[in-house]
Amino acid sequence: MEVSIVCYIPTLEGQADTRNAHLKSIAEDTGSVALMRLQRLTLDGGFTCPNRDGTLGIGGCTFCDNAAFHPGYTRGKSIPEQIEAGIRFHAARGRKADGYLAYFQAYSNTYAPLPVLRERFESALTHPLVKGLVIGTRPDCIDSEKLDYLASLRSGGAIVEVEYGIESVFDETLQRVHRGHDFACTARAIQETARRGIPVGGHVILGLPGETRDMLLKEADILSALPLSSLKFHQLQIIKGTQMEKEFARRPEDFLRMGPDEYVELLVDILERLRPDIRIVRIASSVPPAFTDAPWGLLRPDALLKRLEARMKERNTWQGRLLNV
Repeated sequence: MEVSIVCYIPTLEGQADTRNAHLKSIAEDTGSVALMRLQRLTLDGGFTCPNRDGTLGIGGCTFCDNAAFHPGYTRGKSIPEQIEAGIRFHAARGRKADGYLAYFQAYSNTYAPLPVLRERFESALTHPLVKGLVIGTRPDCIDSEKLDYLASLRSGGAIVEVEYGIESVFDETLQRVHRGHDFACTARAIQETARRGIPVGGHVILGLPGETRDMLLKEADILSALPLSSLKFHQLQIIKGTQMEKEFARRPEDFLRMGPDEYVELLVDILERLRPDIRIVRIASSVPPAFTDAPWGLLRPDALLKRLEARMKERNTWQGRLLNV
């Protein structure tokens, strides 16, 4: 489950005290620009990953088990069938939308020749209710030809956003989790994507082995310097059967152990250092109990969001308050 939010920004009513902060809705932030409510439909495009097919490795990143993060309606279906199943899935849960974004999330969704990408992406865009694409991928699985193609889709009227798995800005961490690329690769991909006018999202995991609280605050400063449009934060979850589960069993002292309250406090500190124009799309996620021991028990991400909002009010702070301080 994801908790989707927009941005923590100062209250501006009558130029009031900007130290008071609250969460504003999309309609409040964008006014008449927000004409449609769009729901993401998670899709599996049938791609793989260079860290799994032998190009870089065969086991994937040490934290990864894609099955833990994808809805059952994607399995064994074509893209048009997944879209219809996803619409029914959300409708059954009372989620109303004016249209949908095809969210290619599983594995690395630009890791294929361009003709394959065209076929997969355009098969989604042919659905009358699909207004655009969100494409999750690795920064080492993109090139100028693919970016130019995505830019052409935007020029044609489709919404297109590329979401990169950043995970960490520290090379020692990326090496430790067997990511297969360095942070310079990530920065280049983000810059080249933004240069073409394509909104760029990023996914960051908080609590990877070897990282300290001070490192994560420095990470926020580094992320703010990149041309990112949005960010997702994900608390590290130890997924059963992964290499990270084995590493955690061997060296638990290398991990930044956080309960919900400590995690919320860290998020507030990070948000204070982030540019206020970066949309925060996720603050946490959960996986089915079968995949993890769920150290936070049954705490839902939406409950965590309420804690975060309350703590920001208590601290009288907002996103970007300490930017460049």
